[in-house]
Amino acid sequence: MHPVNFDPTDTGHDPHDHDHDHQGGHRRRAVRIGIGGPVGSGKTALTAALCRALGDEIDLAVVTNDIYTTEDADFLRKAGVLAPERVEAVRTGCCPHTAIRDDITANLDAVELLEHRFPGLELVIVESGGDNLTAVFSRGLVDRQVFVVDVAGGDKVPRKGGPGVTTADLLVINKTDLAPLVGADLGVMAADAHRVRGGLPVVAQSLVATPDAPEVAAWVRAQLRTLATVR
Repeated sequence: MHPVNFDPTDTGHDPHDHDHDHQGGHRRRAVRIGIGGPVGSGKTALTAALCRALGDEIDLAVVTNDIYTTEDADFLRKAGVLAPERVEAVRTGCCPHTAIRDDITANLDAVELLEHRFPGLELVIVESGGDNLTAVFSRGLVDRQVFVVDVAGGDKVPRKGGPGVTTADLLVINKTDLAPLVGADLGVMAADAHRVRGGLPVVAQSLVATPDAPEVAAWVRAQLRTLATVR
């Protein structure tokens, strides 16, 4: 299985072509949910948790993004959360946000490859490489986006804002079990997050305490139901 390499010089690809079959007819595609956030925030662990929680009820696959390696994809395959052929790796060769926002060609190619491999595919999770608080997905790539921050980054992170925190469809405050160890105030983090997000949902979680990420999994199920009615 070969990772998809991102070519930043290739800008001639029309992303709209990915919503059509080879005969030019429109075809139903899988729902795409992006998971982004800073390095070490727990994106891959959350992706693995969602695969465990949803894999028996939803036909799903994953695209991972790393700059030079396929480490995140390799982790998911070794963890056995999905069949290995349901995980595709993109090596961006550049800042992660470039391949999820600026030129999404490589990620669209990886998603389309999975859709052709699994014709009944319902959901593709696209995991970004670790980036900063400004990293958001192109809406040409994903239908919904999750942004993950972690308690170890300090309770000031949500109030710093940035498009990832303020505009993602779901904000996850991860690793809440570490709060006492790093002196973070979860109440402050939650209050600041709700204040800067203008009513958009926030989930605080510890995958140590709830390894199947029940609140995020429930949110994903709700998005699939919602999108099924409008597609």
